[in-house]
Amino acid sequence: MQNTNPKNFRAELKDYLDLAAKEPIRIQRRSGESFILVSEEKFNVMQSEIFSLQRRLLGMSDAVAGNISEYKVGDRSRLSRLKKRA
Repeated sequence: MQNTNPKNFRAELKDYLDLAAKEPIRIQRRSGESFILVSEEKFNVMQSEIFSLQRRLLGMSDAVAGNISEYKVGDRSRLSRLKKRA
């Protein structure tokens, strides 16, 4: 990950945007506050992964809490709900 400060970032904006397509850029202020610049594509992939992990975590917490029901072969009610979503 490349590091820069706001002054250099503004001066070389085009170069940093091109680089952000390949790797994240950390922009750090004198106060210590940092910002990360990433491409929109990488941001969308990260968001999608976060949502997927959240869904898995919710499913696991339901299983741990015992809020599950056994699936029986031939149970059409569960399958019909899935078909409605599609």
